[in-house]
Amino acid sequence: MSTATVRPDTAARMNTAALFPTAAFAVLTIAYVALNAATPHPDASGADVLAYTTAHHGSIDAGALLLLLAGAPLAIATALLHRVLQAPPIAVIGGALASAALTLSALFAWTGARLPATAAPELARSIADMGYMTGGPAFAAGFGLLAVGISIPVLFGRSLPRWVGWFGSVIAVAAFVSGLALVATPFSFLLPVVRFGGLIWLIATAIAAARR
Repeated sequence: MSTATVRPDTAARMNTAALFPTAAFAVLTIAYVALNAATPHPDASGADVLAYTTAHHGSIDAGALLLLLAGAPLAIATALLHRVLQAPPIAVIGGALASAALTLSALFAWTGARLPATAAPELARSIADMGYMTGGPAFAAGFGLLAVGISIPVLFGRSLPRWVGWFGSVIAVAAFVSGLALVATPFSFLLPVVRFGGLIWLIATAIAAARR
């Protein structure tokens, strides 16, 4: 049932509902990034990764929990925006994939923190790579689909201001190009662009939907 056929007060509540999970996703994401700012980069050696995980067991566990929790409000916000904006199913698929990627990345981080100091450095590096691929390129790919699913209808319709659609389109392009980071390291700079730029876009989209 579309918001055009429901009572005005019910439609208003539906429009504002996405604000709460979006805010929760933003808080959890920022907290995770702040807590794990010193995580070794993907080009760090296995020995460096193992030394970090054994010395920062607590902060890694806390970061994994924050990342795991962040997946749920992202999925909820996606579903609510899809309902309010009557977006195509690709938006829901993208949000679900991005949420799943965060969950997997959290599990890999937690697993890496369980390694003993005597573990093989290559194993530590491999687990860290899986966490990077799921929380980085895989998350970006899913979020790109979410941005496309919401932005294209906005650009061709009147549901939200056009700038929301253009902003989301830029995030989607950055998300898809960032996948090249798997074969060319220089493209990895786009991953934080997608994470933080996409976070700003999602907040702006939720606010714009609430003001309909």
